[in-house]
Amino acid sequence: MANEDRGGSNVPPHSILKLDILGTSFTITVEEDETYLNKVLSQYYAAVKNTQNISGINDSLNIAVLTGFLLCDEINKIKQSMENESAEVRERTMNLIATLDKALKVCEDE
Repeated sequence: MANEDRGGSNVPPHSILKLDILGTSFTITVEEDETYLNKVLSQYYAAVKNTQNISGINDSLNIAVLTGFLLCDEINKIKQSMENESAEVRERTMNLIATLDKALKVCEDE
């Protein structure tokens, strides 16, 4: 369905994605771009393969669960890193503002 048929919104059309991994197959319908979905699916396949390689686990359910856990771990590490960087940027910004305030005060006193 085209965007104009959806009231002109920027909601992407429905995409159908077939998942076939670890002996399980199913199809999902989502409101995402097909190219994006294929990229995510490729990343998931790579993550599952990596989990299989590093763990030596052969059970599909255990691989899927461990992959999900490892992906959540990675997401949380990225979030923490972003939060740390954000705090550092805030601190630098406040220091810069304080320095500018001091410089303006000196200029006003002259």
